Amino acid sequence: MQTRVQRLAHAGGRAEPGSRVLPEEVAVAISYNGSTQAVMMATPDALEDFALGFSLTEGIARPDEIDSITPVETDRGIDLQIWLRGDAGLRLVARRRTMAGPVGCGLCGIDSLDEALRVVPPVPLSDMTMTPAQVIASVAALPGHQPLHDATRAVHAAAFWVPGAGIVAAREDVGRHNALDKPTGALLRSAVPGPSGAVVLTCRVSIDMVQKCARIGAPVLIAVSSPTAHAVRMADAAGITLIGLARTDRFEIFTHAFRIRADAGTEAATESKECRLTS
Repeated sequence: MQTRVQRLAHAGGRAEPGSRVLPEEVAVAISYNGSTQAVMMATPDALEDFALGFSLTEGIARPDEIDSITPVETDRGIDLQIWLRGDAGLRLVARRRTMAGPVGCGLCGIDSLDEALRVVPPVPLSDMTMTPAQVIASVAALPGHQPLHDATRAVHAAAFWVPGAGIVAAREDVGRHNALDKPTGALLRSAVPGPSGAVVLTCRVSIDMVQKCARIGAPVLIAVSSPTAHAVRMADAAGITLIGLARTDRFEIFTHAFRIRADAGTEAATESKECRLTS
């Protein structure tokens, strides 16, 4: 979602009135079984995707453990009311949060060091590999799924890339963590098989982004920015191939390079077709 605002631009010693399109951000409360678990500043779209993705990547609930998701608009923001079943409620107590976090923060309000640095299970073994051409193709395809960024230059994007299909889900948000949770939820709601492919990000890679990718089970994480040293150690332990500083002509592999196989020179052409989920 976006809004056009008035602004005064200064350039070359001249001031020119005009307008600019900016992204909206609202307070989005995530409530489970009637109790608020987190409050995030987020772009107010694809909220059901956000609720599903957040529940999974934070280790709170799988889709089959969620009875319902109801967005409720209030004077101060939007309350995503999520009702859980089974053991999910018990995990919620163990994974408690009370966050009022800025868009760049992924660990605000966690009440113990163990929770902040929690060990995630290794990603499932698979025969998924990529060629260098496919890595570059996944990054090159991402701008085509960033209409809000094109209009505002103020949001992050995250996508899932699958061999033979290209980008199968992509979302944007003012928060980088939200941007990843949204396409995660989109895949959970769709008939698209879950991610035997790569997560592609426009943002830096910190440990919380690696934790989310491990929860998803994605074997490859590609980012246009650089990872932190701790993120590299966590990706190594989780069995994730971590690629950073990815551009349309180069990239750097930090962990588990065996998944990037020799480029036969023909695979890139097969990635031109893409399946894109719509909101």
